[in-house]
Amino acid sequence: MSENKVLGIVFSNMHDHSLGELTEHRTVGSVPFGGRYRLVDFVLSNMVNSGIRDVGIITKSNYQSLMDHVGAGREWDLARKIGGLVILPPFSRTGSGIYRGSIDALKGIMGYIRHVGAKYVFLSDCDVIANLNIRQIVDSHAASGADITALYKKQTTAADTGDMTAFTLNKNRRITDVLTNPGPAGEYNMYLNMAVIERQLLIKLVNEEFSHGRYSFTQSILQNQIRDLKIYGYPVEGYCARIRDQASYFSANMQLLESWVRQQLFPRERPVYTKVRDEVPAKYGLQARVSNSMVADGCIIEGSIENSIVFRGVKIGRGAVVRNSIIMQGCVIGENASLNYIITDKDVTIRDNRTLAGYLTYPVYLQKGISV
Repeated sequence: MSENKVLGIVFSNMHDHSLGELTEHRTVGSVPFGGRYRLVDFVLSNMVNSGIRDVGIITKSNYQSLMDHVGAGREWDLARKIGGLVILPPFSRTGSGIYRGSIDALKGIMGYIRHVGAKYVFLSDCDVIANLNIRQIVDSHAASGADITALYKKQTTAADTGDMTAFTLNKNRRITDVLTNPGPAGEYNMYLNMAVIERQLLIKLVNEEFSHGRYSFTQSILQNQIRDLKIYGYPVEGYCARIRDQASYFSANMQLLESWVRQQLFPRERPVYTKVRDEVPAKYGLQARVSNSMVADGCIIEGSIENSIVFRGVKIGRGAVVRNSIIMQGCVIGENASLNYIITDKDVTIRDNRTLAGYLTYPVYLQKGISV
């Protein structure tokens, strides 16, 4: 891929509204996931594992935790004197304020895009959990002669398709129709908000669309120019989850308890990197009981855990029972407390003898730092 050098552009905030309270004080990219990761870790690791060494992360708001997590990119081998990881500012242009969409955001970083001498650009949001070989995707794009290659996943959805874009493709995988929020339940080719495009073409399209007051990459380019551009789809095989709301966030975490999901998401040859924290191993008391759960380092477990994801530094008291829940970093679960279908954000305290319960399709979320 030396002749096909790729610039990675990551949108960290494009779907903040869909995750509700999870993104009230953080970006989508910095939402904790799987006991020790953040959502941005997956797209960054995919890029690094595929040989991409120039990555720009576009910020918008609430990005302090994201900056704290990625830092200079050392964990992803992106802390470099030339190239590497660049955090791009939330303002599109001088005096214009925060960007209004992906086209506006790309227009605001046009100087950066022009400066990096890559042939292709890989655009990606942070809301997809998958382990992708971007090298293969770019090579497929180059071989097909496509103007744009958009990644999709064939998926059966419920009636509420929410913030979703779906493709219709012909037998050659050329996209013939782009549907936004298609509505009825059924099987769709769901757009994963990831695309490959030649850098010079991206610059041309962004300038044209911006000059006409259009700001959405999906609607302005994929949908409106489907007849003028050769836009092809690339199917993502294997495990893939899109975080569209709190229910899908909960579901994707719970799916990590399946061994086949872990095998596909964390293959040895394509590791997922994250910020390293030097914690002691988890400590289990004499009465501790843990089944079908993921428990991170630094935890002190004296109660019972079933079918749950427990992040770093969590304390679970004697007699406490945690079932079907996500307990984020630094939480304290008091003695004899009972939790079922609960998502606790960081540093939540559950006092002794408390009972909290949600439901599979409606887990109860507890915001950061509260005490119940």
